[in-house]
Amino acid sequence: MIVSLFDQFASPTLLAIPLVILATLAPWDMFPTPSSQWQGNRLLVILSWVFKTLAQQIVIPINLKGHKWALILLSLLLFLITLNMMGTLPYTFTPTTQLSVSLGLAFPFWLATVIIGLRLYPLRSIAHLVPESTPAALIPALIVIETISLLVRPLALGVRLAANLTAGHMILQMIATTAFGLVTALNPAGLLVVVILYALVCLELMVAAIQAYVFVLLLSLYLQENV
Repeated sequence: MIVSLFDQFASPTLLAIPLVILATLAPWDMFPTPSSQWQGNRLLVILSWVFKTLAQQIVIPINLKGHKWALILLSLLLFLITLNMMGTLPYTFTPTTQLSVSLGLAFPFWLATVIIGLRLYPLRSIAHLVPESTPAALIPALIVIETISLLVRPLALGVRLAANLTAGHMILQMIATTAFGLVTALNPAGLLVVVILYALVCLELMVAAIQAYVFVLLLSLYLQENV
């Protein structure tokens, strides 16, 4: 029984064992595996077209040195989309609503882009901390400000992903509770609330996909700055 709106975000357990790892690994079993045939089924053809389109959208802003990241970024995008959308199903758990998971995904990828920039172009990466034509008196303050803005990037990535999904799930929970109460009381307004609930579920599915795309797109932009 849910006694609080935030109870739905608690990690489920089975025999005192957290199931967050199982929930994180579950999306990988939902994708069909390619066969040895020349032409796959319709689902594989559609998925191949979607993957190709998404890869182009992610890789186009990056130069050739960053194209080796295409597979990693595309895999992360599909993983987040599937994970977020599965969280809208009843009696499921969304690991990306936990800051430990969202920040755990954001920080390593952001750090990798920074390390690659420092390794390939150390002087240019450091020069980003001081914009051109900056007065000498403002250089120390700008270095501190730019450093803080750089360090805040992974925090913004993780919090944006978790906060948007959390807000959507809370709204769905409140509307569903209201709909259940009205339908149980045989109130005619319950039908309208149920229609609104289904519309919000569709909207939440779109938000889940968009948030995953924004997460990976920002990572690609950070990578573009460093390569």
